[in-house]
This record gives sequence, C-alpha cells and structure tokens, in this order.
Amino acid sequence: MTEGSIASDKGIGVTLALSAVAAVGAVVMYGHPTQYGKAWGFAAAFVFALLAVVAVQAFE
Repeated sequence: MTEGSIASDKGIGVTLALSAVAAVGAVVMYGHPTQYGKAWGFAAAFVFALLAVVAVQAFE
C-alpha cells in the first residue's frame, strides 16, 4: 500500500471553494421561484461541481 502526500494545500483550498459555489448553485436551484432561475442554479451547481473534481485531479 502506498501513501500519497500533497506538497501544498492549494488543491484542497480550490476544491473547497468550488464546492461552496456548487452548494450555492444547488440552493438557488431548489429555492428560486422561476424555472429559468432553477435552470441557472442547476447549471452553476453542475459546472462548479465538475470543476471541483477536476481541481482535485489537477493538483494531485
């Protein structure tokens, strides 16, 4: 079994920041009164969640 180490915390910070924006997008998707607003919330949640996963892989 191998152990991995992270040289810096940049990857963790970027991932947490993008995850926070994705969570805000999910709240907008749930709480916005119009379908147009819900669509933008879904788009934001999807894109920023995808970018959070990419950030984990990029800074690994």
